[in-house]
Amino acid sequence: MVDLHSHSTASDGCYSPSELVSKAVASGLSVLALTDHDNCSGLLEAQEAAGRQGLTFVPGIEINIAWPTGEFHLLGLALKTLSPSLRDIIAFLEDDRNRRNEAMAQKLRENGVDIRVDELRTAFDTKELGRPHFAAMLVQKGYVKTRQQAFDKYFAKGRPCFVDKEGADLATAVAAIQDSGGIPVQAHPLSMFVSWGKIPDKIAEVKAAGVMGLEAWHPGARISEAERLEELARSLGMIATGGSDFHGEKVRSDRRLGFSSGGLKIKDSFFYEQLLPLVRKLRGNEDLSFAP
Repeated sequence: MVDLHSHSTASDGCYSPSELVSKAVASGLSVLALTDHDNCSGLLEAQEAAGRQGLTFVPGIEINIAWPTGEFHLLGLALKTLSPSLRDIIAFLEDDRNRRNEAMAQKLRENGVDIRVDELRTAFDTKELGRPHFAAMLVQKGYVKTRQQAFDKYFAKGRPCFVDKEGADLATAVAAIQDSGGIPVQAHPLSMFVSWGKIPDKIAEVKAAGVMGLEAWHPGARISEAERLEELARSLGMIATGGSDFHGEKVRSDRRLGFSSGGLKIKDSFFYEQLLPLVRKLRGNEDLSFAP
């Protein structure tokens, strides 16, 4: 079993990087990619834990991209290092996240909810605070019963405490991933909210910007949709990948490491026949080690 999309406490997951690796091993995985949102701070810890436990580790990142419809996330898989250009993007997105968090906290106070950003920093062991952490705090303080209720009442788009966020430029992010030795892959493409009739042209545009792969298999896609996306990737000469987008049971209890669309196991061919051969072609070897 393999999984090319997961998150740790370095962003908005429930498990530390080393705990996530242990869970992956216990779940029967042979390959795991850690792709935390907009940062690489958990990669060395996960890499060291994977080395001790005999798990093949794929260092990665998931970058928020500026896009006119829905959302666009870009995976950087098999990173070799943290290039200056990728550091710049991470710093830009961190600054915007801090701005957004302060604005959300202010809106919450205006709506009778007393939560402050410093309080969140003390409660959660992560630099990448965001809406999931606000939601968890609302549950802890008894304002709502579940995290989903927090989103539905306060944080979803159109709700009173929603604050929009900035995204990186696609071409700039692609170049930064490549500068870091990584392979740019579009995550969960259906999140663009583009009709099926327009998806082939949109993905062709994405490929023209330098994106080399498509995450065809994701829990947000039905099996039939994942199959169509996999075929589309093949027709465009892109690699196809699959991931669980695992954050932990407390965040999404319906997502499991190693499983994706329709609850099916993620095919190991996505790593051994898609990603790894491309790594070998670009680098001349299969070294997946990360050194910032």
